[in-house]
Amino acid sequence: MPHLDARHLLCPMPVIRVSEQLRDLAAGTVLTVACTDPGALYDIPAWCRLEGHEVMESRVEPSGEIVIVIKVHA
Repeated sequence: MPHLDARHLLCPMPVIRVSEQLRDLAAGTVLTVACTDPGALYDIPAWCRLEGHEVMESRVEPSGEIVIVIKVHA
């Protein structure tokens, strides 16, 4: 499963990196994204809704790191 490290990037960079990564992945692929920007918890799912990708999970780890799991749309 592909993993994207977007930690220590500030808005809008996490969304831009997700966009770039998803462009290269086949439909049905699941991407796990790690972020530290609190805005990414809202921005990435909003972008996914607009683009038709499925957010399978989003959570905040005890460390404060945000993890978002995305399934690439067909």
